[in-house]
Parts: sequence; structure tokens; C-alpha cells
Amino acid sequence: MPASDTANCTLSTCPIDSAFVDYQPSIPANALFIGVFSLLLLLQLGLGLWYRTWSFVIAMSCGLILEVLGYIGRLILHHNPFNFSGFLMYLIPLTIGPAFFSAAIYLCLAKIVKIYGEGISRIRPRMYTLIFISCDLLSLILQAAGGAITSTADTQSLTNTGINIMIAGLAFQVFSLALFICLSAEFLMRVRRHPKEKNPTTGALRESMKWKWFLFALTAATVTIFVRSIFRVAELQGGFDSSLANDQTALMVLESTMIAIACICLTGGHPAVIMNRNWNSI
Repeated sequence: MPASDTANCTLSTCPIDSAFVDYQPSIPANALFIGVFSLLLLLQLGLGLWYRTWSFVIAMSCGLILEVLGYIGRLILHHNPFNFSGFLMYLIPLTIGPAFFSAAIYLCLAKIVKIYGEGISRIRPRMYTLIFISCDLLSLILQAAGGAITSTADTQSLTNTGINIMIAGLAFQVFSLALFICLSAEFLMRVRRHPKEKNPTTGALRESMKWKWFLFALTAATVTIFVRSIFRVAELQGGFDSSLANDQTALMVLESTMIAIACICLTGGHPAVIMNRNWNSI
């Protein structure tokens, strides 16, 4: 709804079902996620500066900052669910933030291909990065544009336009992740079919437990972001007044928890730690 319709509302003067969310976001739950993402941000900054993984740390840090801002916005909504600025502070960062985590994941695929052997892949390592970062950038632009339109809309029609553009961006993110999963699985099958073409200089790394942990962490992060993105498409598809968009439990499980798991995996399985400072040289 246009912000002007509830500009002077408070919980004591207007029914909560006319607010931007028809519930008061939980203080403990949202404070917990602020703490989790803030801690992960500090860890990512520390690891990035130490190992000089600039592209990875920039992607992760941007996403984590947006997550923290989004949950601060939800705390604002707890005290006043009619606060339009708080609603935007929650909606836009939490919508676009995971696109940066996807970018961090996409950066890893080219490195993985080189470690197993470039000759095994149908696609050159650099092309994987160009294809998926381009897809992620388009998804981010659509989501940001939709958020910008929604934030300035003064009619329901314009609000719906902004929502639809955001949905398009999220849907494209789902498509990009699905394509990434398919191409990664196809590369894995080729690795198993062509064992003699593996890179002989990285055999010890590939057999190590830390490498297996890295692949598991990357897979878990990809799956959880994929699940979250499907949820957000379904949530926005029904509009801000839908039951799913106003289901705090669903949001906490399918948005907050999924992204927290992804970020924990991308921190605990940080590629530079796994590769012993060799990330930049691969």
C-alpha cells in the first residue's frame, strides 16, 4: 500500500493488519540474526584481508552488510510496523543481499575446474565466471530496480510494477542457480569419466579432507540459497498482503536460516583457507 495511507498510524491508532507486515517482528529472533551476520562479516573481513581474496571478500561483505541492515529494519518494524522506511530497510536489503553470496559461489567454480583439470571441462574456467557473474549482475539490477520503484511508488499500480520487477530478478536468480547446479553436476560427471585428465599437480589437495569439506560447504550454500530464492519468488508473487508474505515463521526458516547456513558454510569453508593461500594463484 502507499506509505501515505499509514503515515500517521501507530499500534494504538490503527489495526495491525493495515501495517506493512501484519505482525510485530520478533526482537530475539531478529537480534540473533543481526549478531550472526555481524560476526560472519567480521570473520570474512579478517580472512579476506589476511588472504587477500579481494573479489570473494567484497562479494561476501556486501551481502552480509545488507543482511545486517535488513534485520535492523525488522527491529524497527517491531516498534512500528507502519514505518515505511523500516519496511524498505527490511525488504530491499534482504531481497538483494543473497545475490552477492551467489556471486561468491560463482567465483569458486573456475578455481575448482582448474584444480581438477581444465581439459576435463566443456567450458573454459574464465567463461564460467563471466557467464554466472553476468547473470548475477542482471538479477541484482532487476531486484534493485524493483526495490527502487517500490520505495518511490505512490499508487498501488506502481507498487505492483516494482514487485513484479523484483520477482523477475529473483526468478532469474533461481534460473541462474539452477543452471549453475546443472553445469557443476555435469562437470563432476566428466571428472569421474576422465580420471586420467586430472591435474597432476593438485592431487594431494583433491584427496584432502579439507577439500572435501570445501566442496560440501559450497554445495550446502548453493542449495540453501536456491531454496531461499524459490521461497522469495513465491512470497512476492502473492504481494505484500499475502499470507506467505506475513508469515514470520516461514521467513525465519526459509529466508533467515537458509542464508545463515549458506554464510556459515562460505565462512567455515572459506576457499583461501582450504587452498593454503593459493587462491589468487590458481
